[in-house]
Amino acid sequence: MATPSLQGKSIAFLATDGVEQVELTQPWEQIKAAGAKVTLVSLESGQIQGVHHEKQGDKFDVDAVVDDVSAEQFDGLVLPGGVFNPDALRVNETAVDFVRDFFKQHKPVAAICHGPWMLVEANVVEGRKVTSWPSVKTDLRNAGAEWVDQECVCDEGLVTSRNPDDLPAFCSKAIEEFAEGKHAQQTV
Repeated sequence: MATPSLQGKSIAFLATDGVEQVELTQPWEQIKAAGAKVTLVSLESGQIQGVHHEKQGDKFDVDAVVDDVSAEQFDGLVLPGGVFNPDALRVNETAVDFVRDFFKQHKPVAAICHGPWMLVEANVVEGRKVTSWPSVKTDLRNAGAEWVDQECVCDEGLVTSRNPDDLPAFCSKAIEEFAEGKHAQQTV
């Protein structure tokens, strides 16, 4: 099956220091290869620090600060994991609002590993079927989600996966959802 084209689509990646590097780079490369314009959005300008689990990884140039962008500018959103990354993002009201706005606009969102913590904070998982890193399971359930232990789950434009081993399925499904665009049933 051919990869859907994302030509003319603009996809935001929301991340900060402590992002699990492969969960940023692999979706970034595949979504870009499918034709999308990709933008790294973070809390501050400059660079963010990637990690390989607990080991320091590479630094990545930030393209835009979350205070200066809006969901209206993008066709979809990727939320990579890493423990510190979403934990730091979820205490920033602007970042949380940015995520919530994708749901208000019925735009596809893809979150992997610890990334779904942002979905809990944005209050957008009630009644949704999702997966994540196992330690996020209780938070998701407490927020009203149906948590399942599956490689990749898609619920009306919301794509979630558990860990880096799930990246092939995660990237493929995210690209498919970004290609489809808005989802009328996706609600806040």
